[in-house]
Amino acid sequence: MNPHLDQLQTYPFEKLRQLFAGVTPNAAYSPISLGMGEPKHPTPPFIQQALAENLAGLANYPTTLGTEALRGAIAGWLERRYGIPPLNPATQVLPVNGSREALFSLAQAVIDPAAKSVVVSPNPFYQIYEGAAYLAGAEPYFVNSDPARNFACDYDSVPASVWERVQLLYLCSPGNPAGAVLTLTDWENLFALSERHGFIIASDECYSEIYHGDEPPLGALQAAHILGLATVERPYARLVVFSSLSKRSNVPGMRSGFVAGDAEVLKKFLLYRTYHGSAMSLPVQAASIAAWNDETHVESNREQYRAKFAAVTPLIQQVLDVALPDAGFYLWADVSRTGLSDMEFARRLYAEYNVTVLPGSFLARAAHGVNPGQNRIRMALVAETGEGLEAAQRIVQFCNTLTK
Repeated sequence: MNPHLDQLQTYPFEKLRQLFAGVTPNAAYSPISLGMGEPKHPTPPFIQQALAENLAGLANYPTTLGTEALRGAIAGWLERRYGIPPLNPATQVLPVNGSREALFSLAQAVIDPAAKSVVVSPNPFYQIYEGAAYLAGAEPYFVNSDPARNFACDYDSVPASVWERVQLLYLCSPGNPAGAVLTLTDWENLFALSERHGFIIASDECYSEIYHGDEPPLGALQAAHILGLATVERPYARLVVFSSLSKRSNVPGMRSGFVAGDAEVLKKFLLYRTYHGSAMSLPVQAASIAAWNDETHVESNREQYRAKFAAVTPLIQQVLDVALPDAGFYLWADVSRTGLSDMEFARRLYAEYNVTVLPGSFLARAAHGVNPGQNRIRMALVAETGEGLEAAQRIVQFCNTLTK
């Protein structure tokens, strides 16, 4: 067996299952889960219709590169959304089966396992980054998020000796779990580091269309364009972005996303994926084209989240330290004032009020003397507003019992 498999840590939701082992939740309450970030809003009917109308495509093998129509739809969306010059759909866009599998497999394609390489990851983080690093034969290096800096990571704290070994940097903007968005200055500094040390930046942007302010989150390709890196000899050098329809269009079961950016990186990644056997089916491609070409359903989805956060956040703020995030559908709350750890809080809330939340320490690693997820919980506001409000009211009741 691959010895790197032994380096993989238990996934957060399995840790949660183990934490809840032996607990019988209070039967007086119906179960409400804020644990998993799985969109619960209805899938738009026009996407379902496009999928159904193209089922004949199941009779054909799809190509890894995807159809020209799909790559064109993705390139068109990127141009409209970020105001960037048109990408070449043939060389700068690659459809993938959801961003998760592509984020993982990119490391396998770009890491030299003989080089004792380092993969930089935010902390807390999406656990796929860590697993991808280990299975590519690399070492993850975690950069802690800082609440005092809107949960931004302090990349200036990374020693030069580490940067010299870095081959890949994962980041997530808007972030999971805190929802923070990188600024143009953040991007400028990261691009300079990439230029100096030659590593690839993998920007995970799957939460980009769920935001709570007037300005949409800045994207990596957009930042590169503003900084003049889109029209140089090698456009978007060492930069690839990942996005998905799962959150944007409420179709997590379709497993449809894309990678876009540096044509040289994508050429090698396409070669890897051709052997990996990860082509998107033609019916899903057709439904994806319909989704990328429509913004009305995205605007409606965003308004639902805004209404939900506006109703739920003030309630949670009565009892926990939490703020409205820049974007995304998570609340990242500090439970320290309750006197309970994040795991104790989650276990007792489940037992006494049948509400599931995810302990923040499950989403992070102890690094540089601290686990930045400790004493925090992640709440995914993915269900309808009524259920979210009911969960918030139960959390308030639970916290009030702790202070009596």
